[in-house]
Amino acid sequence: MQDKIDYGIAGYRGRLGSEVNNLFSEKGHRLVFSSDVDGENETSKPQVLIDCSLPEAFENNIKLVQRFNCSFIVAVTGLSENRLNDLKKLSERIPVVQSFNFSIGIQILLNLTERASDLLKDWDIEITETHHRMKKDMPSGTAKMIKNVFRDKDVNISSLRLGGVPGDHSVEFGGMGETLKITHHAISRRTFAEGILKSAEFILNKENGFYSFTDVVFGKENHA
Repeated sequence: MQDKIDYGIAGYRGRLGSEVNNLFSEKGHRLVFSSDVDGENETSKPQVLIDCSLPEAFENNIKLVQRFNCSFIVAVTGLSENRLNDLKKLSERIPVVQSFNFSIGIQILLNLTERASDLLKDWDIEITETHHRMKKDMPSGTAKMIKNVFRDKDVNISSLRLGGVPGDHSVEFGGMGETLKITHHAISRRTFAEGILKSAEFILNKENGFYSFTDVVFGKENHA
């Protein structure tokens, strides 16, 4: 039986932060720290801090996790390469899980995309992503993850911002006589919260290092 986790959430009142807190509370884990634009609330030291905030708050959240000396899960989209390098440096001191998407289905999409890419080398490729109108970064971090599957190949990404869509991603391959489309639809943000919970259970048993959600899902031990 999984031990109860004392957790903290940065970006506590946001869409994802609220969903994460609801799921963790449902499973009997204890919220001991929260922060948002209104300030901080702390009852004790968290075992893991979950960053569901915005890139603007990243520097402050780094200071928080250093203060707590706890594990760190980063679900912030739109982080720059410099910020990712900061995380990798931090991971020399604490275990870190970072991903632009905590959906298990997206991990399967990435896996299938890589296999298709190896087999369909001469086909055309297009990536499409759709998110809610409030999402600031474009293209999404997930779309960039998909593009990275193709390594140095120049693949176009089309981005749409419509209504309240949590996140849709498609990769389409086109040959001269047929097409193949791999699509993932996020029905609700709970799927991301479930991935973050899985990451929290994973990271509490790990040594210092930088882990991806791929490591969490597929049980890999590779970390920088």
